Amino acid sequence: MVNILVCCTGSVATIKIPQLLDSLREKESWVVKLVVSQHSKHFLPELDSLGVVGDSVLADNHEWEKWSGRGDPVLHIDLRKWADICLVAPLSANTLAKLAHGMADNLLTSTLRAWDFSKPVCVAPAMNTHMWDHPVTRPQLDTLQSWGYNVIPPVVKTLVCGDTGTGAMAEVHTIVQAVQSLVQPS
Repeated sequence: MVNILVCCTGSVATIKIPQLLDSLREKESWVVKLVVSQHSKHFLPELDSLGVVGDSVLADNHEWEKWSGRGDPVLHIDLRKWADICLVAPLSANTLAKLAHGMADNLLTSTLRAWDFSKPVCVAPAMNTHMWDHPVTRPQLDTLQSWGYNVIPPVVKTLVCGDTGTGAMAEVHTIVQAVQSLVQPS
């Protein structure tokens, strides 16, 4: 059994989450939970239609539901303990900046701030070409990589906004292959 924590952020590439979840679930021994940022919800269909229910789709409002005092569960810590790997797909420019600077202002960033780097974590950036080419992007990615993050590079294509260039999230099959190589090294 491999526990995969998928985290999605506020990028238009979030529309690929249903396809990504379906592809990950095709692996018989993989259990998937999804953490959605507040802004990612804008790009998702009704969460119930993602085929996951209950504690399989988690948002900021779930962070403190079970906590009322010392000794009670803390969701971002429980997720870190549960997961064998974390996949942030898509990783928006905003969340990239937050992670690179150690911010922990929501369930997703708190989970990654508490991450145990003896377990793999990978990110699939997705942003406008000019955001990708911005001078701050490379140093932020370098910071994450120096901590142990695996980066699945974006691809060149015409983006939803009409611009053409690097910035589109890698194809779903590429992301699934990257996850598989990290949880089942050859």
